[in-house]
Formats: sequence, structure tokens, C-alpha cells
Amino acid sequence: MSRQLNMDTLRQNFWKEDYLREKMLRCEWHRKYGSLVKAKQKAKAAARLPLKLPTLQPTAPPAPPPAPGAAPPKAPSPAAEAPLQSEMCPVLPATRALLYEGISHDFQGRYRYLSTRKLDLPETRYLFPITTSFTYGWQLGPPAKQELVSCKMCRIESFFRKNGAFALLDPRDLAL
Repeated sequence: MSRQLNMDTLRQNFWKEDYLREKMLRCEWHRKYGSLVKAKQKAKAAARLPLKLPTLQPTAPPAPPPAPGAAPPKAPSPAAEAPLQSEMCPVLPATRALLYEGISHDFQGRYRYLSTRKLDLPETRYLFPITTSFTYGWQLGPPAKQELVSCKMCRIESFFRKNGAFALLDPRDLAL
């Protein structure tokens, strides 16, 4: 659209009134519906927030009543309660010792610890399936060997040509 150069006072007043009318319509709409829109936006934002569920502590059996004349028992330390909140099983001491031997740059230390830890089955590492993707492979057991049924007529060694990209076709390259 080209710019109009023949703007006179009448046309300028028309555009000024039109601009002010649109501005007033926007203000009226905002006064009427602004609070509803903000409420919907807050509801959407609250729905997007993840639901934080509390962690359940395992119930311990009630302690027997103390014998008369005995010293009062010590309160359990917070460090002893930390493994109860963990989702993972405790690590064997031999595996934990790998953390402190060498550095990861030399494929020791943390590198060896993580590589030996990942060899364990998830059932031995975790107390329960943490994510839904765990349920697909949880407690399946060892993988079963599948024998490949193939015939030499159907098998192609490689997708690419053996003689290079621009060479003439070799009859061995074709799958018939």
C-alpha cells in the first residue's frame, strides 16, 4: 500500500477519531474482561506446575518400653535416616571403594565406579521402579538369545557399492 500524500485536515481528523475510538474500545474490553483473562492465565500456569507429592517414610515397629533403671536411648542421627529416603539400594563396599582409586581421566575412579554400577540390573540398584519407563523392563530376567534365520541369497553385506560411488555397477552389488 502506498503512502497517501494528499492528507488534508478532514482526513487527518478522521484518522485521529478512528485511532481514539479503537483505543477506547480496547480500554473498555480490558476493563470488562481483563480480570477474567488474568484468572485463566493463573489457572493455566498452576496446571502446568508439576505436582509435588510428599515422600512417605516407612513405618517402624513401635519400640519396646525401656526397662526401669536403664539409661534413656540416644536419638537416631539424621545421617542414619538418609538411606531410608533414598530410592536406590545401598552400594556394596567393594564397588564404593572404586570411587576413591585413581581419577576418571585414566579410566579409574568415578569412571570405573559408574561402569561397574551400570552392569547391575535395575532391580538390584533401585528399590522400586521410579519412572514409567522402568516398568517395561522391570524384572524381565536375562535376555533370551534369538537365532538369526537368514539365507545367503537374501543377505547383502553392505549397502554401499564395493567399487566406489562412481564405478560401473558390479553384478555382485545388486540384490536380485
